[in-house]
Amino acid sequence: MAAKIKIYDTTLRDGSQGEDVSFSVADKIRIAQRLDEMGVHYIEGGWPGANPKDTQFFKEAQALEFKNSILTAFGATRKKATTPARDLQVQNLVKSGAPAVAVVGKTWDFHVTEVLGATLSENLGMISDTVDYLKQRGKEVLFDAEHFFDSWRHDRTYAEEVIYAAANAGADGVCLCDTNGGSLPAYIAETVETVKGMVDVPLGIHCHNDCGLAVANSLAAVEAGVSMVQGTINGLGERAGNADLIVIIPNLVIKMGLNVMSAARLRKLREISHFVYEIALIAPPTHQPYVGDSAFAHKGGQHADAVRKNPRTYEHVDPDQVGNRRRFIISDLSGAASIVLKAEEYGHELAKGKEDAKLLLEQVKLLEEKGYQFEGAEASYELLMQEALGSRKRFFDFKGFRVIDERRPDDQQAAAEATIMIETPHGEAHTAALGVGPVNALDNAIKKALGRFYKNLNEVRLTDYKVRVLPAGLATESKVRVLIESTDGKDSWGTVGVSDNIIEASWQALIDSIDYKLYKDEKESKRRKARKRR
Repeated sequence: MAAKIKIYDTTLRDGSQGEDVSFSVADKIRIAQRLDEMGVHYIEGGWPGANPKDTQFFKEAQALEFKNSILTAFGATRKKATTPARDLQVQNLVKSGAPAVAVVGKTWDFHVTEVLGATLSENLGMISDTVDYLKQRGKEVLFDAEHFFDSWRHDRTYAEEVIYAAANAGADGVCLCDTNGGSLPAYIAETVETVKGMVDVPLGIHCHNDCGLAVANSLAAVEAGVSMVQGTINGLGERAGNADLIVIIPNLVIKMGLNVMSAARLRKLREISHFVYEIALIAPPTHQPYVGDSAFAHKGGQHADAVRKNPRTYEHVDPDQVGNRRRFIISDLSGAASIVLKAEEYGHELAKGKEDAKLLLEQVKLLEEKGYQFEGAEASYELLMQEALGSRKRFFDFKGFRVIDERRPDDQQAAAEATIMIETPHGEAHTAALGVGPVNALDNAIKKALGRFYKNLNEVRLTDYKVRVLPAGLATESKVRVLIESTDGKDSWGTVGVSDNIIEASWQALIDSIDYKLYKDEKESKRRKARKRR
């Protein structure tokens, strides 16, 4: 097994080919900088000349100073019946400014004849000529043996000839590609072991996830002797995606004890995962291994009780190692231990079995029976906990609301108006506001009413709004659960409301969101004052 494993990231090239993924030049620059901070060894920036964005990226990337990573340009072997010097895309690799290039070449005879329309010997010449030409111009050259494992399965002799052609021409490394993602780990491992004994050049692995095995195949290849793993952040890529580096890296470091990156950089794993999702406008999967919100979440009462005694009982690693955190989820499956642990998260001490914990547990179960769900609404849960403990401060009292939603034949769109009555310690507010819909109108009316008393409410904005029809077979008379996510630019929090009236459910969630913001800011203010006194 190789002691030092290099990570080759192709998020900016292979990852950008995933459906619904599109990076601007500015996006690619920002991601490349984060990858460099993370400490990946190679950053494949794209295919210069293939499209305007990739060409512009390499122009702008020349002004960047990569401290940990080697910028790599991707391209193909020269076309048949020409030379590298006359092949425009090979020349673009030379001009890219990238110190390393990855050259993809056809390894499967089926592709050589059917796709390139070349003879098998012509393809070998295309590979050796291109590698040699780029080496003579001072580039580090990595050869990507496309469809290698399919070629090995169908014509081992030709697959061997391709590897020898690249290695003998001076390639600094050969990456074996499971391009169709159809291989199994045992076959990958067996093949890598055989190829490793054939050539002295370092080997890499590049797997796609069409069988859901890209991570497993990559790890099997490492155990068999490759020294480089290619993949993308979050497994982005064509079809079912590429090997997910967010899963591969901690497995290599924590599970296999390999020298990949420092513990400090590993703690950036969740951060970069969510950063790339944010840039790609993709909601992070809750259940993603290692970095997902649910990766270290405990819902069952028995599980939570055991984790409280010793986290190793239901956690395979410390979440802090990958920049994540432990969470205790409150639901009707919770026991007193979950309630106690959740209270501790918020700085409250409850003894398991004490009346406070029992009372809170009963309230949670009663509310969930009515349709509430606190798994995505922890702000509502914290306010509920304050209420049960008798420590909830009332910043305002709700007196009533009315919403008018109207559209006339000549109107371009419907209009909504909300009127609310709220009483605060500073006075009563009776306010109306317009909005693009009833929920927006209510939100505007609440902030208008309270804004003159609590200026910090201007920071709050709604970032997500979900409605779930609860099963009861009542059609339009069914209860609904509304989940709202809000942010003030520093923190994000979720709140919940339940009713057989969607406006009422939305109102409940909105009120909790505003209430939580006021509670949160006051708590932080008290902490700052306490620190100053110390």
